[in-house]
Amino acid sequence: MRVEPALDGTVALVTGASSGIGAAAAAALAAQGAAVALAARRRDRLQSLAAGIRDQGGTALVLECDVTDQQQAAGAVQRTVAELGRLDTLINNAGVMLLGPLAGAPLPEWQQMVELNVLGLLYCAHAALPHLLRAAGSGPRQVADMVNVSSVAGRAARAGNGVYSLTKHGVGAFSESLRQEVTGRYVRVCLVEPGATDTELASHNRPEILQSIRNQFGQRMEAGDIADAITYIVTRPRHVAVNEMLIRPTEQER
Repeated sequence: MRVEPALDGTVALVTGASSGIGAAAAAALAAQGAAVALAARRRDRLQSLAAGIRDQGGTALVLECDVTDQQQAAGAVQRTVAELGRLDTLINNAGVMLLGPLAGAPLPEWQQMVELNVLGLLYCAHAALPHLLRAAGSGPRQVADMVNVSSVAGRAARAGNGVYSLTKHGVGAFSESLRQEVTGRYVRVCLVEPGATDTELASHNRPEILQSIRNQFGQRMEAGDIADAITYIVTRPRHVAVNEMLIRPTEQER
């Protein structure tokens, strides 16, 4: 007997979809039957991912955009709904991690993290929320999901991650407040907090910081491990909400 994919008939928008967790999550959701909108700045990466999804029989929409621009973020949501028909799932994954001592740190790095990790997420959430509420009331599953990708740093501040941790703590606070507001209307909000994961995230750091990061972390998870978690979250039955998921490599102590 054929089992229908859990997300048949639904639409998901994934930000930061050009690599890492975003790309893996988009492919995983497509495998579950969702039509996926892929949002990021690198069109070539998105086109390659979309081609792979289509080769597997899925539907993918490429959205070249910078979510730190409010109009572009809102436009990505609008195009998703206009071209794919609805919006059931938002994966707020786009983010940047720039570490190092606070004293003498380049101020543009702090601004970049706030603009992407906080404002970019808020712009997407604000634009998507009316559509998620509508989907929860009229969709094939009668439930909608917003998954906000945070970090272990959103739980504990450490020396060298002050502003990054600040942004991720903020994502956690926003997620819990929003969850309380919309859970009664069957929009589920989940905070995902990965530990050390093998993605491009660390590569944007200054060379001297990058070497320190390499020395600090040992075992790492794969992007697919986090995509598995996201897939689990959004495929729960309507009466089950996973509100928070902390995921570390087995060997990571803190």
